[in-house]
Amino acid sequence: MPATTIPKKILARQHEITADFTRLVHAHVDDLVAGRATEALEIRDFASQLCIHPTHLSNTLKLTTGEAPCAIYERKLVAVSKELLLDSRLSIAEVAARLTYDPSNFTKFFKHFVGVTPKQFREQTWAEQRAAASELVTIIS
Repeated sequence: MPATTIPKKILARQHEITADFTRLVHAHVDDLVAGRATEALEIRDFASQLCIHPTHLSNTLKLTTGEAPCAIYERKLVAVSKELLLDSRLSIAEVAARLTYDPSNFTKFFKHFVGVTPKQFREQTWAEQRAAASELVTIIS
């Protein structure tokens, strides 16, 4: 049975949808952090902004990236969470609120993806930074 090739126009559209979705996710998470958005969007909201059906968005992203839309969205939220947690001026509750979570659900979300609680992550990272700084002082001395 001969292999069916996918027309370049369709492939280009799939990659365009993927790029547009990624851009929307990044912009939305940036809006959450900056306080310009007060509610987290759902995948169907992103699909609506792209004027496509959520199932089509999901199928397209799975074809082009191998991941579901929620995995891409969650990865961005985790990355931003880590960045915010490194800011000692922000409490964990403030980080959670910026990302539209209550503190308990944020802790569950974060631990699910990172393997440690936000507090443990913060303490481990700060300990590593202190150790690196003391090594630098030792090397310079």
